[in-house]
Amino acid sequence: MPDKLYRELADLTAQARGILIDYDNLGIDGVFLPEPGVRPAGEDAAGSWCPAVTESLESIREDLGDCQRCKLARERNRIVFGVGNPRARLVLVGEGPGREEDRRGEPFVGEAGQLLDRILAAMGLDRSQVYICNVVKCRPPGNRDPEEDEISACEPFLLRQLKVIEPEVIMTLGRYASQTLLRQTAPMGRLRGHWHSYQGIPVMPTWHPAYLLRNPEKKREVWEDVKLVLHRLG
Repeated sequence: MPDKLYRELADLTAQARGILIDYDNLGIDGVFLPEPGVRPAGEDAAGSWCPAVTESLESIREDLGDCQRCKLARERNRIVFGVGNPRARLVLVGEGPGREEDRRGEPFVGEAGQLLDRILAAMGLDRSQVYICNVVKCRPPGNRDPEEDEISACEPFLLRQLKVIEPEVIMTLGRYASQTLLRQTAPMGRLRGHWHSYQGIPVMPTWHPAYLLRNPEKKREVWEDVKLVLHRLG
């Protein structure tokens, strides 16, 4: 056997052995191989393979449908799913929709939303570059805090959104969003300004824009948090 052919065969054997070891480590004990001359199911007339089915924000929204999974559905006007860049490096997560958000079906569109837009502008960003959503997607009556059963019904959809987007950083806006995602009861004064983690994604808690409207002196702390986020994003 020529030396060149021998080396190529040895390389292919080593690669195949490495793949089989990887499969064994993953617990995969078999690989489907179609019979010769039989076109695999799903192959089109041109002979190309159908792409693997992958989830998208649109498919998640379709799955959510006219959600009746918790009692918040009784009084809501619109589901507030989320808006922004489906490949955003930064995701902002609030608590839940308010009255104006419930009316329009979009997060952070009231006075607090205008302040959020100004914060993003100071970061050199706008809504088209980030993704904005909430812990729950329907307005709690009277803007009360979401309850445990409501979070349990809604959080799986948030997780799916984050899995699709794959952000580099999450900013949680306000006490409730921060405590809920981080599974902590510490006050915002202790949570903000420090890095945390949610599903393996770095999280920076900061004050909610609505809180800043009532306590403008806290804007300086938000800017300190923002600078940490910008540094993390490079």
